Amino acid sequence: MSDRSLSHLDPFSGTRMVDVSPKEATHRRALARCQVAMKPETTAKVANNAITKGDVLAAARVAGIQAAKRTAELVPMCHPLLVGAVHVDFTIGDDYVEVEAKVEAVDRTGVEMEAMTACAIAALTVYDMCKTTDRTMSIGQLMLWEKTGGSSGVWKRDPLL
Repeated sequence: MSDRSLSHLDPFSGTRMVDVSPKEATHRRALARCQVAMKPETTAKVANNAITKGDVLAAARVAGIQAAKRTAELVPMCHPLLVGAVHVDFTIGDDYVEVEAKVEAVDRTGVEMEAMTACAIAALTVYDMCKTTDRTMSIGQLMLWEKTGGSSGVWKRDPLL
Protein backbone atom coordinates (compact mmCIF):
# COMPACT_ATOMS: atom_id res chain seq x y z
CA MET A 1 0.00 0.00 0.00
CA SER A 2 1.41 3.39 -0.91
CA ASP A 3 2.07 6.20 1.53
CA ARG A 4 -0.71 8.24 -0.20
CA SER A 5 -3.51 5.71 0.36
CA LEU A 6 -3.44 5.83 4.16
CA SER A 7 -2.68 9.36 5.29
CA HIS A 8 -1.92 8.47 8.92
CA LEU A 9 0.68 5.78 8.16
CA ASP A 10 4.31 6.44 7.38
CA PRO A 11 6.20 4.35 4.75
CA PHE A 12 6.95 1.74 7.45
CA SER A 13 3.26 1.42 8.50
CA GLY A 14 3.82 3.43 11.66
CA THR A 15 1.26 6.00 12.69
CA ARG A 16 1.94 9.64 12.04
CA MET A 17 0.22 12.98 12.14
CA VAL A 18 -0.69 14.30 8.69
CA ASP A 19 1.31 17.35 7.61
CA VAL A 20 -1.15 20.22 7.19
CA SER A 21 1.50 22.95 7.03
CA PRO A 22 1.23 23.41 3.22
CA LYS A 23 -2.53 24.03 3.46
CA GLU A 24 -4.07 27.48 3.55
CA ALA A 25 -5.86 28.54 6.72
CA THR A 26 -9.60 28.92 6.13
CA HIS A 27 -12.65 29.52 8.28
CA ARG A 28 -13.79 26.18 9.68
CA ARG A 29 -17.00 25.35 11.54
CA ALA A 30 -18.42 22.10 12.89
CA LEU A 31 -21.63 21.21 14.70
CA ALA A 32 -22.07 18.03 16.76
CA ARG A 33 -24.94 16.71 18.86
CA CYS A 34 -25.60 13.93 21.35
CA GLN A 35 -28.22 13.00 23.94
CA VAL A 36 -28.20 12.09 27.58
CA ALA A 37 -31.23 9.88 28.14
CA MET A 38 -32.67 10.00 31.65
CA LYS A 39 -35.82 9.61 33.69
CA PRO A 40 -38.42 12.38 33.26
CA GLU A 41 -38.00 13.28 36.94
CA THR A 42 -34.31 13.92 36.29
CA THR A 43 -34.95 16.20 33.32
CA ALA A 44 -37.42 18.13 35.47
CA LYS A 45 -34.74 18.60 38.13
CA VAL A 46 -32.21 19.72 35.53
CA ALA A 47 -34.73 22.18 34.07
CA ASN A 48 -35.56 23.57 37.52
CA ASN A 49 -31.90 23.72 38.62
CA ALA A 50 -32.77 21.32 41.45
CA ILE A 51 -29.84 18.88 41.14
CA THR A 52 -27.94 18.87 44.44
CA LYS A 53 -24.51 19.26 42.80
CA GLY A 54 -25.50 22.62 41.30
CA ASP A 55 -26.29 24.12 37.92
CA VAL A 56 -25.91 21.13 35.60
CA LEU A 57 -26.06 23.00 32.31
CA ALA A 58 -23.64 25.74 33.40
CA ALA A 59 -21.08 23.16 34.51
CA ALA A 60 -21.57 21.11 31.33
CA ARG A 61 -21.20 24.21 29.14
CA VAL A 62 -17.86 25.13 30.73
CA ALA A 63 -16.67 21.51 30.49
CA GLY A 64 -17.55 21.39 26.79
CA ILE A 65 -15.72 24.63 26.08
CA GLN A 66 -12.62 23.42 27.93
CA ALA A 67 -12.75 20.08 26.11
CA ALA A 68 -12.87 21.70 22.68
CA LYS A 69 -9.73 23.68 23.48
CA ARG A 70 -7.88 20.54 24.69
CA THR A 71 -8.94 18.03 22.05
CA ALA A 72 -5.43 17.58 20.64
CA GLU A 73 -4.28 16.44 24.09
CA LEU A 74 -6.88 13.66 24.06
CA VAL A 75 -7.03 12.47 20.43
CA PRO A 76 -3.54 11.35 19.33
CA MET A 77 -3.55 12.34 15.63
CA CYS A 78 -5.57 15.53 16.11
CA HIS A 79 -3.76 18.80 15.38
CA PRO A 80 -3.71 21.51 18.03
CA LEU A 81 -5.85 24.41 16.81
CA LEU A 82 -6.40 27.96 17.89
CA VAL A 83 -10.12 27.63 18.56
CA GLY A 84 -11.91 30.88 17.83
CA ALA A 85 -15.33 30.13 19.32
CA VAL A 86 -17.14 27.35 21.13
CA HIS A 87 -20.88 27.37 21.75
CA VAL A 88 -22.44 24.61 23.84
CA ASP A 89 -26.23 24.61 24.05
CA PHE A 90 -28.85 22.29 25.49
CA THR A 91 -32.39 21.24 24.72
CA ILE A 92 -34.34 19.57 27.49
CA GLY A 93 -36.87 17.01 26.36
CA ASP A 94 -39.23 14.86 28.39
CA ASP A 95 -36.62 12.18 29.04
CA TYR A 96 -33.35 13.53 27.68
CA VAL A 97 -30.98 16.47 27.52
CA GLU A 98 -29.66 17.10 24.03
CA VAL A 99 -26.20 18.62 23.86
CA GLU A 100 -25.16 20.67 20.83
CA ALA A 101 -21.62 21.96 20.36
CA LYS A 102 -20.51 24.34 17.62
CA VAL A 103 -16.82 25.12 17.18
CA GLU A 104 -15.22 27.67 14.85
CA ALA A 105 -11.63 28.42 13.94
CA VAL A 106 -9.48 29.84 11.18
CA ASP A 107 -6.90 27.14 10.64
CA ARG A 108 -5.42 24.56 8.25
CA THR A 109 -7.55 21.63 9.42
CA GLY A 110 -11.14 21.10 10.48
CA VAL A 111 -12.77 21.41 13.89
CA GLU A 112 -14.96 18.30 13.73
CA MET A 113 -13.07 16.53 16.51
CA GLU A 114 -13.25 19.62 18.71
CA ALA A 115 -17.03 19.80 18.29
CA MET A 116 -17.46 16.07 18.95
CA THR A 117 -15.18 16.23 22.00
CA ALA A 118 -17.00 19.28 23.39
CA CYS A 119 -20.31 17.48 22.95
CA ALA A 120 -19.10 14.26 24.58
CA ILE A 121 -17.50 15.94 27.58
CA ALA A 122 -20.52 18.20 28.13
CA ALA A 123 -22.71 15.06 28.10
CA LEU A 124 -20.40 13.29 30.54
CA THR A 125 -20.63 16.32 32.82
CA VAL A 126 -24.44 16.18 32.71
CA TYR A 127 -24.14 12.51 33.65
CA ASP A 128 -21.71 13.24 36.47
CA MET A 129 -23.86 16.03 37.88
CA CYS A 130 -27.02 13.87 37.81
CA LYS A 131 -25.72 10.39 38.64
CA THR A 132 -26.82 10.40 42.29
CA THR A 133 -30.35 11.20 41.10
CA ASP A 134 -30.52 8.76 38.19
CA ARG A 135 -28.20 5.78 37.64
CA THR A 136 -30.19 4.71 34.54
CA MET A 137 -28.86 7.53 32.35
CA SER A 138 -27.15 6.74 29.07
CA ILE A 139 -25.26 8.85 26.57
CA GLY A 140 -25.74 8.21 22.89
CA GLN A 141 -26.20 9.42 19.36
CA LEU A 142 -22.95 11.42 19.26
CA MET A 143 -22.79 12.64 15.67
CA LEU A 144 -21.31 15.32 13.48
CA TRP A 145 -24.22 17.26 11.96
CA GLU A 146 -22.44 19.90 9.88
CA LYS A 147 -19.00 21.03 8.84
CA THR A 148 -17.81 23.87 6.66
CA GLY A 149 -14.46 25.03 5.40
CA GLY A 150 -11.42 23.46 3.86
CA SER A 151 -11.11 21.77 0.49
CA SER A 152 -14.11 19.51 1.06
CA GLY A 153 -16.42 22.48 1.62
CA VAL A 154 -19.84 22.09 3.23
CA TRP A 155 -21.18 18.81 4.58
CA LYS A 156 -24.54 18.32 6.32
CA ARG A 157 -25.97 15.14 7.79
CA ASP A 158 -29.22 13.96 6.28
CA PRO A 159 -31.65 14.19 9.25
CA LEU A 160 -33.54 11.15 7.95
CA LEU A 161 -30.51 8.85 8.25
